[in-house]
Amino acid sequence: MLLTVKDVSKDFGGLRALNQVNMTVEEGKITALIGPNGAGKTTLFNIIAGVYGATEGSVFFKGECIDRIPTHKLVEKGIARTFQLAKLFDKMTVLENVMVGRHTRAKASTLWRVVTNAAKVRREEAQVREYAMEMLGLAGIQKQANELAGNLPHGQKRLLEMARAMATGPELLLLDEPAAGLNPSEEDMLHEALASIIKAGTTLLLVEHDMRMVMGASDFVHVLEYGNKIAEGTPEEIGKNAAVIRAYLGREI
Repeated sequence: MLLTVKDVSKDFGGLRALNQVNMTVEEGKITALIGPNGAGKTTLFNIIAGVYGATEGSVFFKGECIDRIPTHKLVEKGIARTFQLAKLFDKMTVLENVMVGRHTRAKASTLWRVVTNAAKVRREEAQVREYAMEMLGLAGIQKQANELAGNLPHGQKRLLEMARAMATGPELLLLDEPAAGLNPSEEDMLHEALASIIKAGTTLLLVEHDMRMVMGASDFVHVLEYGNKIAEGTPEEIGKNAAVIRAYLGREI
């Protein structure tokens, strides 16, 4: 498995937000994490992303324990994330936003620029720009490359944040409610972008409330309730699971 969550618990003071949760993410698949508000989804997501440390248990990426490794170090290891509210540089162009993401992988640090000739710097900058355009293509918004990020509609901002995260070259991309606030047309664009990202070789783990997106895009689903794992399976299995229907769905899907 690309990612393994083993017996993870998280306490906040006297509150146990997660209780002995186990979960796996298979390489090359779209895995969804769902559950009602307060189920612990965001807490688990943030533990995987390096924002929180687990009270108990461990997280493994490609067999390596990544407990308490900060987010910027996880990016170097191949894990990137997006946020529920898009965090973009509104005064920069769409292309420039994605180039910022790619520069985390570039050699052209400030010191490197001082000691290296200008031709090499220009060559790498051209490579960064080309790669950034490829990521915009995966997200389906390459035509907006020269627009200011702040001028994009909500759905395209979500796609831009995905493209910027993809520019770091992740093996695993964590998506925090990517369909939040999208209209049906924008959801279709997102669905196409997710398929393109998987085809490009990046594995996806998403936290999502939109069951249309979960059932239509996911290969495998994990379900939390009150910090406990109550079910896992394919979208079809989850849609018919009595415990999940009772806790979250309300009806069979």
